[in-house]
Amino acid sequence: MSEITYIRGDATTPTGKGVKVIAHVCNDLGGWGKGFVLALSRRWPEPEKAYRTWHRDRANNDFGLGAVQLVRVERYIWVANMIGQRGTRTGSKGVPVRYEAIDTALGRLADEATERGASVHMPRIGCGLAGGKWSRVEPLIRERLVGRGVAVTVYDHGETAPL
Repeated sequence: MSEITYIRGDATTPTGKGVKVIAHVCNDLGGWGKGFVLALSRRWPEPEKAYRTWHRDRANNDFGLGAVQLVRVERYIWVANMIGQRGTRTGSKGVPVRYEAIDTALGRLADEATERGASVHMPRIGCGLAGGKWSRVEPLIRERLVGRGVAVTVYDHGETAPL
């Protein structure tokens, strides 16, 4: 079985050949403006525009925890907006990350990646502003993506993210 490949670099410039999906975690409030999404928006306007439209029209679509939206940004590159965070702030209910939602979203992402014959590229999803722990997220990636034969590359930008 393949493993997760860890490299130092920028997940918005995925390495390798073939179709690639850049996966990241979004919140369920329609907010886009901090963290990894800023790097995405600097490269392509489409993921933010699609996410905002998806949220605005949520009464008529599947927007919500665990949902995935794939947005094509280049001929061989897609961005997966995955709803895996309840709100944006740490409060009485703890950190915003929702591991169950990330798990569900990764399962859906595996279907999409397999259908496209794509590899998946990501920062340490759910572990930045969402407040999650990589020790909880990594096993979900192994089970949902690697376990189905999807090649995964995780990018550490600058310093290594906390575990």
